[in-house]
Amino acid sequence: MISKVFSGHSFYGSIRYVCQELKHAEIMKVEGVRVHDIQLMIEDFVRQHQLRPEKKQACFHSILSFYPGEKPTDKTIVEIAEKYLQQLNITDTQFAIIKHTDKAHLHVHIIANMVNNKGKSIKDNWIALKGKKVAQRLTLEYNLIPALSKKLELTHKQNFREPEQHLYKIYEAIGSNLKHCTSLDQLQQRLLRLGIEIQYKYKGQTLEKQGVSFKLGKYCFKGSKIDRKFSLLNLERALALRQKQETKSITDAMQYWNFNQSPLSYHREQHTNLASEVIKGLGYALSKNIEVLLTPSFIPDQLSGEWLHEAKKKRKRQSFSR
Repeated sequence: MISKVFSGHSFYGSIRYVCQELKHAEIMKVEGVRVHDIQLMIEDFVRQHQLRPEKKQACFHSILSFYPGEKPTDKTIVEIAEKYLQQLNITDTQFAIIKHTDKAHLHVHIIANMVNNKGKSIKDNWIALKGKKVAQRLTLEYNLIPALSKKLELTHKQNFREPEQHLYKIYEAIGSNLKHCTSLDQLQQRLLRLGIEIQYKYKGQTLEKQGVSFKLGKYCFKGSKIDRKFSLLNLERALALRQKQETKSITDAMQYWNFNQSPLSYHREQHTNLASEVIKGLGYALSKNIEVLLTPSFIPDQLSGEWLHEAKKKRKRQSFSR
């Protein structure tokens, strides 16, 4: 199961979208709003938002998507959605849980008011990242199939609205080109060939980059909205690692080439060959000498009597002279 939080949505747009096709949408549970009429539901959310009008982003809109083919019961879905809100500290407020069955994978839309029933603002800092972590914990708790990565082959992009289709095109383009780049400039050049423009957010009037967005046609998305790994910080980390690996590969190749092409290496190779030949020669000579030493050059039984007599006389003379 995965979580996706939308930012900047209004109650009017979100509720109309999730409820507009009731044949594919089922309102499973609501709290604090009327359910029999969509317009009345919108009015109830807006009325509570007016308790704290300075809260600009009062509409919390999230999707919990289950793995294709996974079909938990309605009771389990509602239980998971309520725990999801509780662990995000979105409590004591209005909400609506709507199940959609228009795609291959079951998914649930959750609309909640970030102004609670007492007119106090609910904190929403890092809400998208927190939502992903909560979804991961609930996936383990309910023994659901974890979504370790985007399964593009299981995604029915033709059923997406135009903005989502552009988002997935950008996602695929970055993923396929990032592995061939060592800098943001190289990535930018590659994406431009595909009609995708990179735009940076700078800190004040400086040249220090703070964020990155990708534009395709009339649609522009933050890198972190496309995927968390495509935020500016994570892109820079991935490119730096890629550059480090490439530099190491080049350095290793140059060292290997220099070692094998240097004069010292040449002489070392010549000396090694010479030593090998000498050793072979010594081994051959030694084997021959041993062969000679081990081969009898005379046989005692065939010695003549005359030779033995002369040898005996010689030994006597040597003994007398001493």
